[in-house]
Amino acid sequence: MADPNLYLKGGVIPERDNEHYIIRLRVPAGVLDVEALAGIAKIAKKYGITNTHLTTRQTIELLHVGPEVLDDLLAALEKNGTPIGAERNEVVNITACLGNANCKYSVIDTLSLAKKLDEKHFGKEMPVKVRIAISGCPNGCTSERLNEIGITGLRRPVRNEGLCTGCGTCGYYCKEDAILIENGKLKLNQGDCMLCGFCIHACPFQYINFEDPLYLITLGGRRGRHPKIGRTFYIARSEDDVVEIVGKIIYWIFRSIASDKMLPEQLTDEEFAEFREKVKKSLKPLGIEGIDPTNAYCV
Repeated sequence: MADPNLYLKGGVIPERDNEHYIIRLRVPAGVLDVEALAGIAKIAKKYGITNTHLTTRQTIELLHVGPEVLDDLLAALEKNGTPIGAERNEVVNITACLGNANCKYSVIDTLSLAKKLDEKHFGKEMPVKVRIAISGCPNGCTSERLNEIGITGLRRPVRNEGLCTGCGTCGYYCKEDAILIENGKLKLNQGDCMLCGFCIHACPFQYINFEDPLYLITLGGRRGRHPKIGRTFYIARSEDDVVEIVGKIIYWIFRSIASDKMLPEQLTDEEFAEFREKVKKSLKPLGIEGIDPTNAYCV
């Protein structure tokens, strides 16, 4: 007979028949080495599990697990380095795209950041479910702004005006039509620029450079039947800044949010503005400089 406390863990989810369980694994950013992946398959076969499910939050679920094998199954998964995940009022699996190690469009090292946030916050008991998602650029492949906490990599282009020929190639590739050519000269509409940096790759002469990456942090996003885009909370200048700010957000949620509704339903305009101002002030001694954007991406 399995330990009764196992049923209280977020990674053990009752199935429709109330006799079997879904076992959700902890897989930060959806990344597993091949040995761990092979280990999951071996464990599943040993305990009679025939099907798995790859979730939208980059985790793996083992399906139709009987209660009689839970203790041994979870011990084997822990030994394999793939312990059970979280699903309830906790900080659940942190999602991320592959980042600049693999994707040519990504601005930031998403996997490094996801690992740091996972080590600090995964599985923390919270009054509400807290989802954190990271995208390496404004393409938003992880739908990060539809999460309670979203992080987006930004890159501001810097054109070498003395060398630019005004050929218009960068404008042709700009998805936002933010680059115009007027009288043979390039003009950037700052209000339309999403800071994706795609124009940097497009320049055939490599006359467009870029500043250090920025990290847009959004708060209060929501998926589900009434989706909502998170509000711009802060634009940080380094990975360490992001870790510091996210820690403050999670602590604030733990201390200030009630458990009867999801975070976006409780976060009023006044509370958001007040908390954002407090965080900005608290970060000044650490040398973290924020930028107030005019919209979600323009700085």
